[in-house]
Amino acid sequence: MTIKDAILSENLDEVRRILEESPEIVDEVDEDGIMMAFLAAKTGNLSLVKYIVEYSRAHMNIVDPMHRNMLHYATMSGNLELCQYMVERVGLSPLTGDRDLVTPIDIAKNTGMVNILRYYEEEIGVTYDKLYRNPIRTGMYPDPSIVRVGEDYYMVNSSFIYFPCIPVSTSKDLVNWKIIGYAITNPEWAMLDDLEGGRGYWAPDISYYEGRFYITATYRLNDDGTVYRKQIVVSSEHPEGPYSKPAIIDEDGIDPSIFNDDDGRRYMLLNRGARILELDKTATKQISEAKLLYYGDCRRGVEGPHIVKKDGYYYLFLAEGGTGPLHRVTVSRSKKLMGRYEPCPYNPIMRQMDEGATIQRAGHGKPVQTQNGDWYMVYLCGRKLGDGYSMLGRETALDPLVWTADGWPIVNNLDGPSVLQIKPNLPECVWESSYDDDFEGDKPGTDWVYPRPPQEGAIEVKDSHVNIRATVPDLCSVHSRNIMLRRQQHFKFEAECKMKFKNIGIDQDAGLTCYYDENTFVKLGVYGILSHDFENEGMTLNHVVRVSEYIDGYTHKAMVWLDSLFDEQSVKDSQYVYLKVRTMDLVRTFYVSLDGQEYKAVGSLDNVYYLCDEGLKKGKRFTGAMVGMYAHD
Repeated sequence: MTIKDAILSENLDEVRRILEESPEIVDEVDEDGIMMAFLAAKTGNLSLVKYIVEYSRAHMNIVDPMHRNMLHYATMSGNLELCQYMVERVGLSPLTGDRDLVTPIDIAKNTGMVNILRYYEEEIGVTYDKLYRNPIRTGMYPDPSIVRVGEDYYMVNSSFIYFPCIPVSTSKDLVNWKIIGYAITNPEWAMLDDLEGGRGYWAPDISYYEGRFYITATYRLNDDGTVYRKQIVVSSEHPEGPYSKPAIIDEDGIDPSIFNDDDGRRYMLLNRGARILELDKTATKQISEAKLLYYGDCRRGVEGPHIVKKDGYYYLFLAEGGTGPLHRVTVSRSKKLMGRYEPCPYNPIMRQMDEGATIQRAGHGKPVQTQNGDWYMVYLCGRKLGDGYSMLGRETALDPLVWTADGWPIVNNLDGPSVLQIKPNLPECVWESSYDDDFEGDKPGTDWVYPRPPQEGAIEVKDSHVNIRATVPDLCSVHSRNIMLRRQQHFKFEAECKMKFKNIGIDQDAGLTCYYDENTFVKLGVYGILSHDFENEGMTLNHVVRVSEYIDGYTHKAMVWLDSLFDEQSVKDSQYVYLKVRTMDLVRTFYVSLDGQEYKAVGSLDNVYYLCDEGLKKGKRFTGAMVGMYAHD
């Protein structure tokens, strides 16, 4: 009898005999890569699991190919006593996520194991509905900065070359957010027209001072000049704006933040390490030279400085280690703003230590205190697919921050980013979903953005349609305009649009796009082409559907005639075509319909690896996959 057979038949005596003769067999895996300890846990046999835990060589930090641990399998068994043993004696948490961020408590909830669910709720101290899931902002929401004014919270994130620039979001519970405005909405102030993808506005910071909101960010130019980086500052009495014309602080560096001291003096912090310079009262002019405060704890890729003053200390929070797997948050403190900073003995206070976990590259954090006195930190993170493709870009996560008896802040008990976490003790707010847009207003919703400002009057909402004026440059040019996009927020989704197509003329195309930047994108478009009309001895306009894959100058196109998918009369009678893309991780399948009901597949791409930071080594790739609509003439 094999060890697997002995476990599945729950024959403890045989399992004991086999492992006493060959102890290493406990580490074998079956044809699905599942280790023997997991098979034992899934049987629900407590005696069998106890023997493997307490007498075999099996380690209890093991995970399966989906990154599930022993508690995942114990929960699947439905044995409450086994789950209690794994939690209370082995020390596993019901809130640990697998590769899809599914936790043991999720399994208990989704499979109706009420007794196990109730036990897990007692263990964590709240009911399941009082939990939130990270990331709290999915899709391209990197470099978060947060401020509280009264009972309202406001957050900004990097926008790069997308317009409007620098989204401003609001929340009342720190978990549910919606965009209410942007820091730069005037195309003439955006300064994005010739910038390459990934440039533009980096790592903004939001603060509040004497009745006004201040947003500062790095303005990152192309590498074809002598100046690469400047800082901008805008302000407004209202968080949604409109904000003032950007003031330029001509100091090199990235990741600016504004610190307002108790004496009313105002400062800007920048990398490398944390440098500090004084601003005037309006925060629009630099009035001192930049000075290095502290270079950081690990002294690698030091950026994202923020200062919080508390209990007589200036606490300096930094992002370190670079934006990859070594990303982290560290903290140091000083009794004087310009004094010597002492590193925290618990550094890094936030870092992902589990190389196999889904949530990675956690760093660039900023703390906030609630009106109830509790503390939290927002920070960026990234989730990866396949061989390490961060398709969704860098996202925003949230975890609790507590202060130790010796006055140091630590985040999530130093356990790294959480998957499930207890909601803040704040009034819950739920915003209406913004996934669907029927264009019933007079302008697009706040989730829509454009690579660089669209031409004046080129995006028009009228009669429940959005009209997009086509531009001559195609999507592969930085001069392409009027591409209407929103963030891809999930690894699995469908996107669909209904489009008039009879007005698409010769050498024109329009439709859906899966977009990263001008170097990598996919188009599902309806094209107008001339073809021979042999019956009438002339040329006629016909419409075809193409799936076009563009990767750094290389284009692959799969073309299908519209009237070959549907009968010719239906195509003639129809004014509209429905376009749809179905995404399953790195696989994208494209469909077309004339009525929104019967869809025909027109192409599939098995690996769109290039729609992410890691997909191409060219330029500054710091954004995330987008999906939306375009028109090209």
